Amino acid sequence: MSPDELNKLMADCAKDAVVTAADEFEIVLDHSPASVKLVDDVLLSFVDKYHDLALEDEAVFTICNIFGAYVGEILKAQLDGQWIYDQSNPKAPAVFLQVGENTYALAGICYERLVNDSQISVNSYYEQALGNHLGSH
Repeated sequence: MSPDELNKLMADCAKDAVVTAADEFEIVLDHSPASVKLVDDVLLSFVDKYHDLALEDEAVFTICNIFGAYVGEILKAQLDGQWIYDQSNPKAPAVFLQVGENTYALAGICYERLVNDSQISVNSYYEQALGNHLGSH
């Protein structure tokens, strides 16, 4: 996958997140840094609304990837990052946002909140990434 194709894919996924949040929960994601906080709510809302259906593999994959892309696109714009397509595990290719020497697994942090621990915050991960590159607030 070329960098241009990957950039388009992630931008399209981020748009899907905006549409999904609006359609499913009437939550407006406006691509602003402040809207990242809402992603935490959206992820838990899937579990509240769909219960076990939200945790089926295909649903989890889609939810985590589109909302990870959404948060990643905001970080990418703020920190001049780039998307990296990692095929080191051919059975589970992954996409990371690279900023300098750091990489961020945004779909992975969405997965952790959705599936493993509702106390994990996508927004905190985002703020930590920002802090790593912009200094502390």
